[in-house]
Amino acid sequence: VQLQASGGGLVQAGGSLRLSCAASGLSSRTYTTAWFRQVPWKEREFVAVFFRGGSATYFADSVKGRSALSKDNAKNTVYLQMNSLKPEDTAVYYCAASERVISSTASRESSYHYWGQGTQVTVSS
Repeated sequence: VQLQASGGGLVQAGGSLRLSCAASGLSSRTYTTAWFRQVPWKEREFVAVFFRGGSATYFADSVKGRSALSKDNAKNTVYLQMNSLKPEDTAVYYCAASERVISSTASRESSYHYWGQGTQVTVSS
């Protein structure tokens, strides 16, 4: 199983980015996929999760209302659309996946077996 995160970059505050998490070796239909982010010297922070099977999603308060998740099952890819970006959104963004994730623990790193390599998002003020 491999996860490939991409789409990061440098953007001005108020701008938008769409991050992609392309999976090989698993199906986005049967795996729950999440996004986390990390800045240096801080713990990895949960951002959003797309539960397997349907269209249920959940977002951290820090991005709620300005982010959206979507997926293309044919491409085994999950997308994180981030709008109205703020400098505090600057981080390395990681995607993660696992077959069985329950909603009560979906924000925990330990819930996910597979991780991508991360993509840098930098928001300038």
